[in-house]
Amino acid sequence: MIIGVPKEIKTNENRVALTPGGAMELTKRGHKVYMQKSAGFGSGFDDQAYKEAGAEILDSIEEVYAIAEMIIKVKEPIEQEYNLIKEDQLIFTYFHFASSRPLTEAMLRQKSICLAYETVELPDRSLPLLIPMSEVAGRMAIQEGAKHLEKPLKGRGILLGGVPGVAPGKVLVLGGGIVGTQAAKMAAGLGAQVTILDINLNRLRQLADIMPPNVITMYSSEYNIRKLIKHHDLIVGAVLIPGAKAPSLIKRDMLKTMKPGTVLVDVAVDQGGCMETTRPTTHLDPVYIIDDIVHYSVANMPGAVPYTSTIALTNATLPYALKLADQGWKKACQEQDALRKGLNVVQGKIVYQGVSDAFDLPFNPVENVLN
Repeated sequence: MIIGVPKEIKTNENRVALTPGGAMELTKRGHKVYMQKSAGFGSGFDDQAYKEAGAEILDSIEEVYAIAEMIIKVKEPIEQEYNLIKEDQLIFTYFHFASSRPLTEAMLRQKSICLAYETVELPDRSLPLLIPMSEVAGRMAIQEGAKHLEKPLKGRGILLGGVPGVAPGKVLVLGGGIVGTQAAKMAAGLGAQVTILDINLNRLRQLADIMPPNVITMYSSEYNIRKLIKHHDLIVGAVLIPGAKAPSLIKRDMLKTMKPGTVLVDVAVDQGGCMETTRPTTHLDPVYIIDDIVHYSVANMPGAVPYTSTIALTNATLPYALKLADQGWKKACQEQDALRKGLNVVQGKIVYQGVSDAFDLPFNPVENVLN
C-alpha cells in the first residue's frame, strides 16, 4: 500500500503521525511510505532519519495527498486540506466529528474512508488509540492549570501543593477515565487536595483503592458539582462519550458561584467541551476569562510536548496501521471489530451512530459498507 504522512498544519501542532521506527516497520513489509518534507521536525525527527528507515520525502502536502492510498495523520483535516482528499482514500487520524459539522460535511462530500483513532474500541470498551494522548492531556491539564493559577496569569495566586503552614490547593476532576485518572495522579503528586467525580460506581471503587489519601471520590451529580465548584481552585473537565458530543456539566450560571481566578481546564474540548462556556483555543492564545474565571481549552494539548506525544501515539497506532496496510481497510475492518468501530464516514455515508446523532444526519449501519 502507498502511505502518505503530511505535515500537520493545525496551529502549533508539532506532532507527526509516524516515527522513523514506524516508517521502517511499514517499508520492510513492502509498503511505500511518503513523508512530507520536514513533517517530523517539530517532534525532533529529521528527514534523513525517515530516509534511512526507507521512506521517501516529498516537497508538498499536495504531493502527499495525491499519491497516497492511506493518509496517516494526527489531527483532523482542516479546511485547506478538504479538497486534497480523494474519493476512496483512507484517512486514519483523530477526527472528533461530533464537534464539527463542517468537517463532517466535507468528508461526506469527498467520499473518503474516515477511520477515527478515537472510536477504535476493544471488547473491554477501552479506546487504545485515544489512551496515549489522554494520558498526556490528563497530566498536562494539571501542569497548565497549576501555571494559570498564578496571579500574573489572572489565576487565584494558589500554589497547588501549598507549603508548611499553608493549605494546598483544591482540584476537582470531572470524570474518572484515563484523562481524569492521570490528572488526579499528577495533582495528588503535587500535594493538592483532589476530588474525582464519576457516575460509574465500580470505577470510583477502583480509584478509591489505587489513589493516595489526598484523593477522594464522589458520585457525579449536578447537586454535587454545584456544591464543590464553590471551593475548588482548579477544575478539570475529563468526560468522554466515545464518538459523541461531551455532556455539558458546568453551566454558565455556575461561574458566578466560583472564586475569582478559579481555573477551568476542559480536556473534552475536542468533543465539544463539558463546560457550557468552552470554546477551542490554541497554544499561542490558550486562555480567556469569563466572569473572572480563567478558561484553558486548547484543542491539541499534547501538541505542546510533541516528542513524547509522537512516540506514544505511534506505539499505539502502528499495529493498526500495519493491519490496514497489509489487508486493505475493508478486509481489516471485517476481521477486526476494534477497527470496524473506528469507521465513522465511508464513501459519503455516516456509519457511526454518535456522529449521526450529533447533527441529525442519516445513519447507515457499518455492515452495509463492508459487505
